Amino acid sequence: MRDMTPEKIASKVPAVTLGFWIIKILATTLGETGGDTVTMTWLGETTSHANPNGYLIGTGIFLGLLVALVIVQIAAKKFHPLLYWATIIASTTAGTTMADFADRSLGIGYAGGSTLLLACVLGCLAIWYRAEGTVSVDTVNTPRVEAFYWATITFSQTLGTALGDWMADDAGVGFLGGALVFGAALAIIAALYYWTRISRVLLFWAAFILTRPLGATVGDFLDKPLNHGGLDLSRPVASAVLAAAILALVLLLPQRAGTHPGESPRAA
Repeated sequence: MRDMTPEKIASKVPAVTLGFWIIKILATTLGETGGDTVTMTWLGETTSHANPNGYLIGTGIFLGLLVALVIVQIAAKKFHPLLYWATIIASTTAGTTMADFADRSLGIGYAGGSTLLLACVLGCLAIWYRAEGTVSVDTVNTPRVEAFYWATITFSQTLGTALGDWMADDAGVGFLGGALVFGAALAIIAALYYWTRISRVLLFWAAFILTRPLGATVGDFLDKPLNHGGLDLSRPVASAVLAAAILALVLLLPQRAGTHPGESPRAA
């Protein structure tokens, strides 16, 4: 008789640790400053000499990069930290430019864009759950589940940008105020994780989504003009510093793949 203990199957995404969340927040902040560097600084979207369709061009650049990295990520046989985090950064920069294109170029507005994107996130999770019976990231180790995972992440990154802009602008709390609101929400989720029995999968996705508007408001606080409530730092310089910090953390912090129980071996 073979051992009936379930085997552990390696996931294609990292284990969820404190280091994961630190890098994720930095990546979402880089997504905001990096996306704005292309559309606002280089293409001049918010200036009097704006390049026509700047947000659309930026979306095309980052969405193309995201699709290419997702294909490589799915084709990989195991978890590769640098590849994974490069794909996350591509998803968050693409999310920034897509949200700006929808909210500003298409005129949907922050509230409308946030509502639409929330529906997309919930729709992805519902389809994923119906197909697999779970939306736990520990099960991301097949092409189909990876496709669900990256689609959900891309919509959540885009939602986070729209939600952060809505909180800072329409709700009137400003970039720093928005960062404090989302930071407090993440602290509440952490408390629920440690002191309640609420589904860990539900808390993970809530935290994952909320890190994006936190990063968006922090990024805007760093690079927006002083008269708009920001520090008016150089977007390219801020992006370079954030990228260097992320690279250092990925290389220095332990990076291991998550695991989940596999099928129990059958009796001989």
